[in-house]
Amino acid sequence: MICFPRLAERPQAALAGWRESALVRHGDFLGRVRAWAALGRRTEARDVALYLDDSLEFGAALVGAWLAGKTVWLVADTLPASCTALEGEVGAFWGQFPSACAPQLPLPGDDWAGAWATPAPDYPALVVYTSGSTGAPAPIRKQYVQLITEVEVLEAQFGARIAGAAVVSTVSHQHIYGLLFRVLWPLACGRPVEALRHEFPETLVPALRLRDSLLLASPAHQAPAGAPGLGRRARALRAVFSSGGMLDLDAALHARTLLGQAPVEVYGSSETGGVAWRQRSGSAREEWTPFDGVQWQAGEDGLLEVRSTPAGGLQRLADRVEPAGQGQFVLRGRADRIVKIEEKRVSLDAMEAALKASPLVLEARVLACPERARQSLAAFVVPSEEGAALLAPEGKAAMNARLRSVLAACTEAVALPRRWRYLERMPVNAQGKTTQAQLLALLGAQVGEQKGQEARPRFPQVRVLEEAGARALLELTVPADLLYFDGHFDVAPVLPGVVQVDWALHYGRHHLGLSGTFGGINALKFQQMVKPGQPVQLELVFDAAKGSLNFRYFSDAGAHASGRILISHSV
Repeated sequence: MICFPRLAERPQAALAGWRESALVRHGDFLGRVRAWAALGRRTEARDVALYLDDSLEFGAALVGAWLAGKTVWLVADTLPASCTALEGEVGAFWGQFPSACAPQLPLPGDDWAGAWATPAPDYPALVVYTSGSTGAPAPIRKQYVQLITEVEVLEAQFGARIAGAAVVSTVSHQHIYGLLFRVLWPLACGRPVEALRHEFPETLVPALRLRDSLLLASPAHQAPAGAPGLGRRARALRAVFSSGGMLDLDAALHARTLLGQAPVEVYGSSETGGVAWRQRSGSAREEWTPFDGVQWQAGEDGLLEVRSTPAGGLQRLADRVEPAGQGQFVLRGRADRIVKIEEKRVSLDAMEAALKASPLVLEARVLACPERARQSLAAFVVPSEEGAALLAPEGKAAMNARLRSVLAACTEAVALPRRWRYLERMPVNAQGKTTQAQLLALLGAQVGEQKGQEARPRFPQVRVLEEAGARALLELTVPADLLYFDGHFDVAPVLPGVVQVDWALHYGRHHLGLSGTFGGINALKFQQMVKPGQPVQLELVFDAAKGSLNFRYFSDAGAHASGRILISHSV
């Protein structure tokens, strides 16, 4: 467990981690803990919300809050809806919240000098929110003993394998998986941590090559096609963990090819914590092995019921389960995705499975969405190469008709999706999850907006400066109310890098006549931020011989970003 007195006595020169390329010593970390504890001691509220991108600073703030007797509330983002949900629950906001929340940080010179006492087992340490992937996020309260029990189980199961490896992550610590694996577990066992997470393989792979590492990922952040592998340094990667959703077997095997080992997949939830794990190394076996101390059973309705702490009761999950022998189990999909459309019961899982079985579809999600006084369905589809080849020349109507005919075999006509969106990839949040709110926002209005209300812009104002053959030069002016500025960042809005890449591909298709699908990205660099109202130029050059779209963003201030997008089967 995290023994606070022993944490305070750990050698000052011990390595806490890295912030970019700079070493952070344990003594520096303890200084930040004392600073946050001082803030906590003068904060009257018992409940505080905490949001910080930096894992080392976050860990210091979390320990400081507990030393000051606080219950910490975590949210996945700082969007208006998340902040509004917190306003009625907490008395203070700490860290990188919007200015409207009056966020607090330690003051220069803050240095609490009290005794470091470990919290009691039943201490109300944390409130986390469910992911929102199946509905509105709900708060889940965690006692200190629940968190520490999970850390002890992880160390007993995997500690010998990873030894003193450094923790490198593509996922946020603002949810239970990232919190446990990226903050609490390494803090308890003295493993160094990279303070900032990696969002692109171009930065992730070099980081993994530097030293013995432990990689934390999610299904959405597994190594994509075209990403460089580790080569001879694969042996330095002690383990790869994946959680936050089911990982397809093909993705697990592809990650093994690039990284030298298949990911250890962790199954759990915000309510239960970690439940079971598996590591698939070439077979299609789907069995999950429960963690030590976890008891499970199949309920009368076939749903999984779990007891994850000795004193806790059985918790009923929405996953169908079958016993697999030797204490293991197999998951058979979720059971909470049945909706009524025009008095017909429809399985969204079955519809998604039917769509994904089509050679036209790579990924698919089907959601219920409000439309006036009745409920209807919307389908969000990532086309396969074959699907993209149909969509480009024949258009959306032809693709809709083909996919409606696919669904007609399992769904009555009255319940077929009324709205279709075709995406280059599914949107994901910092936890690597695709949420309902993200998908429904693609229909033209944010969740909760009134029908007819004007949608937030998703593209800049564009002026064509040059356009000839395989090259185009555009001037882009980013509107201040761009949807993608939400939460990125609250102190000063910055255009996200993934949006810049998406716009390059979008305008490459429009101005250079490109077709085909996204095949990867190389030589990606971000030199300067793009801010609201700032005119920037975007140069696009298609290299037919290499099948790549070269792009660069620049302005009078210099270079902003550049890269090379690989196009599969482009024309």
